[in-house]
Amino acid sequence: MKNFFFFLTFLIVASVSAQNLSGKAYYESKTTVDMDRFGSREMSEDMKKQIMERMKSYLEKTFILTFNGTESLYKEEEKLETGQGGGGFGMMMGSFTPGAQYKNLEAQQILEEREFFGKEFLINDSIPQLNWQVGKESKQIGQYLAIKATAIKQLDSTDISAWRPRRRDREEEKEEGQVAQDSSKTNEDPMDDIEMRKELLITAWFTPQIPVKNGPGEYGGLPGLILELNADRTTILCSKIVLNTKNGETINPPTKGKEVSREEYQTIVMEKTKEMRENFRNRRGSRGGGRRF
Repeated sequence: MKNFFFFLTFLIVASVSAQNLSGKAYYESKTTVDMDRFGSREMSEDMKKQIMERMKSYLEKTFILTFNGTESLYKEEEKLETGQGGGGFGMMMGSFTPGAQYKNLEAQQILEEREFFGKEFLINDSIPQLNWQVGKESKQIGQYLAIKATAIKQLDSTDISAWRPRRRDREEEKEEGQVAQDSSKTNEDPMDDIEMRKELLITAWFTPQIPVKNGPGEYGGLPGLILELNADRTTILCSKIVLNTKNGETINPPTKGKEVSREEYQTIVMEKTKEMRENFRNRRGSRGGGRRF
């Protein structure tokens, strides 16, 4: 498509200036889980359905990105409490998913709320810089032309997208009579079945018709608002956009929690995770003399 980039440039120039552009973008986020890969092949279908139903509120969410030309705030849409507490599972999931995320494009700053096992933190970091590769593929998302871009994201242990079930070759051994031997390992650390990936392929679809270098969560840096984003089993899709090019949007950075750097937060998570694994191995139970932050 020889005229593709000329067409792209035309759209950017013809669009309203990003400095005067503001609005709200609504995103639907959905993450799928392969229960079989988490050692649940022996579970009944009813049990799998019950677990998935319990996880649904953590795997399917609605977020709102409030943005102007230089700032944005991405946070989950507020909902009425259902009265169904998540217990320990809810605390665990909440500890590895970010809260409100504020971006300042001019300062290249991101502020991210995190709650880690009951302790609130405010991570102050630079906006991650991805090496986006913009291709020629495009599609229509609602009323907007969207163009495909891909990048490789480097992961850290505090990013739940880095987790995946460890591929094991022991299934054949179990079928050959190793069941008794394996069944004796009742105190194995469950984290032994999890491996941490170091990188992840990110696919984004952005529209130059809304020329703000922004998008859901930490993502941005493309010549247009990101309308769809795919990262492994998570898909984030923009369902509605409300633009206001006159009055602008007032965006207040989050202030809740102890301010830490990304590196400091990673150290806290690693130390707490190590402590929990040691407690599990020593069969101390969920209460006792755990180290405080």
